[in-house]
Amino acid sequence: MIFLKSTRLLALAWLVSTSAFAQGHLPQGPYRGLFHTAGGEVPFNFEIKENTAYLLNANEREELKGIQLQGDSLFIPIPLYDASLRFARKGPRLSGIYHANSGGKDIPVTAEFGRTYRYEKKDAPTVNLTGKWDIGIQRNPANPTEVNQTVGVFEQKEDRITGTILTVTGDYRYLDGHVTGNQFELSAFSGGGPVEFKGQISPDGKLTGEFRYVRGAFPASGVKNEKAELPDLYSLTYLKPGYKTLEFAFPDLIGKRVSLADAKYKNKVVIVTILGSWCPNCIDETAFLAPWYKANKQRGVEIIGLAFERKNDLAFAKNALSRLISRYDVQYDVLFAGLADKKVASDALPALNKVLAFPTTIILDKQGNVAQIHTGYTGPATGKYYDQYVAEFNQTIDKLLKQEKAQKETARTGK
Repeated sequence: MIFLKSTRLLALAWLVSTSAFAQGHLPQGPYRGLFHTAGGEVPFNFEIKENTAYLLNANEREELKGIQLQGDSLFIPIPLYDASLRFARKGPRLSGIYHANSGGKDIPVTAEFGRTYRYEKKDAPTVNLTGKWDIGIQRNPANPTEVNQTVGVFEQKEDRITGTILTVTGDYRYLDGHVTGNQFELSAFSGGGPVEFKGQISPDGKLTGEFRYVRGAFPASGVKNEKAELPDLYSLTYLKPGYKTLEFAFPDLIGKRVSLADAKYKNKVVIVTILGSWCPNCIDETAFLAPWYKANKQRGVEIIGLAFERKNDLAFAKNALSRLISRYDVQYDVLFAGLADKKVASDALPALNKVLAFPTTIILDKQGNVAQIHTGYTGPATGKYYDQYVAEFNQTIDKLLKQEKAQKETARTGK
């Protein structure tokens, strides 16, 4: 198609900048986009204001700075995911692709100015999904009986529905959509590729549907259950018998080896987070930890990020991680630990029974002993569950710091 060829030429010639926007060549305001995938169209919403785009999902506004306009060609960079939206413009309509520099096929995308809805309104809703749901997702087509049990958390106001899915590896972030009759449709796009969850509620209250990604779809079923809970996320990853601490030595982004034995970490409470720059839940955790560290480091706390990336190459990892570090002004150490693979991560940290998720967060006391391990991340899209996690995190840090003070007082007074 002609517009796809023209958008690929943009990689060679994004020279124009804010002057084009100042002249009003690009309509400012809301757009409704559509990913055209093999399984159908997946909608998303965004807004353009001057030379910045904002991806809109429920309460989230993901800022994408530095969009560029050249003639009728528009380039929207998505640096956190090393990707971009590349459009050719014809009147109020944009046509182009979503392109990920890390590989994979380009996804055709269209968008139209002035559209604020996500899904087209049809019939009035006859069901209400507000509340908690036990939802099983069949991720293994070869074994339909293998089901990943998750917890859906939704809020419906009239025909609009927002929410997320909590899993043992993290949450599905901000889902946004609507209900028509007994059917529901939710989608999300915050830069890393679109996702859609759609289905229906039967007269007996059972949910059936599917999660759809670019690479395929997974059946889902569930029932409303206000007592639905995940397994204890503090118990899934643990130290093997005979271990009390972690031992590792990985290079930082300039190649210097760093380990917990370094003087910087002596007599400090240390948070070790296992992450990847490609991981949406890891990005959410970084968005929390970066400002938290700046506010708390003077209390005797350090953070080390152990990054597992899509290529086992330090130069590649440095490039990928630098975008994350720059976006959130990360001031703690981030090390390159290897390839983005759970088995690789497990082998790199032999004291752990296994690494189940990116991220996994490990907290060590001032003696270097592991005090807590949390699998996955409960991010801001989960609402009160995020608030609960943050409170538990801070309580753990406060407790470990108070223990040190109590030990010093005991040593001083002998009581």
